[in-house]
This record gives sequence, structure tokens and C-alpha cells, in this order.
Amino acid sequence: MQSYTIGQAARLLGVSPDTARRWADAGRVATHRDESGRRVIDGRSLAMFSKESGQSDEDDASYTSARNAFPGIVTGIKLGDIAAQVTIQAGPHRLVSLLTREAVEELGLEVGMQATARVKSTSVHIDRT
Repeated sequence: MQSYTIGQAARLLGVSPDTARRWADAGRVATHRDESGRRVIDGRSLAMFSKESGQSDEDDASYTSARNAFPGIVTGIKLGDIAAQVTIQAGPHRLVSLLTREAVEELGLEVGMQATARVKSTSVHIDRT
């Protein structure tokens, strides 16, 4: 089973290493020492923690069938006569969406404002890294 350092786990969870370390110190995610003496998190434990921490409270839940939400900041908008391209930086993820110009205007999107990209797809490819 693969293990992850605190820094690797933090990157995967989208938090700082200090936050991941505090979670480990508080017992929210179990760690152990590897042969080098580094504190690591078992891959299965990290996956379970990630899944649990990704579930939002009912008060924060939105009413949508799209389960993959990427909150971030709008970094670019290209407006055409009919279509528009919106770029959002969500942590390490850059998402680009093509939508109508009318939708961009109705949402009042501007560079620098917070927005959430929601992804729903019938075909998702996963590469092992």
C-alpha cells in the first residue's frame, strides 16, 4: 500500500502542510513513521479521510446534481458575440468553461471574483501517477 508524506497529502487535499499536520496531530487522520523516520499517511486512510472531509454539511449543500465542485477565482474571460470562455483557478486546478455570453452577463462574472466550476460528465478518465 502506498503511503504519503504530510506534504504530499496536503497537496492532494488542497490544504497547506501545516493544516495537514494539525489534522494529523488532532487524530483526524492516522500517521505512522516510515523507515526514514518521516511521518506518513497510509493511502487507504488518506482516501477515506479525503472522502469524509469532502462531504459538505447540509447547510452548505447546493441543489444540483453536479457533485464535482471547484471553488476558485475567475482569472480570465473572453467574450465573443455569442459564446464566452471563462477560466477559473481552483487551487492547483485550472478549469476552462465555454458558455454563452448571455450566461456570463447574467451571472455578472468578472476577473477577480469568486466562482465555483461544477463538473458533471459521463466519461471521466483517470491516469495513475
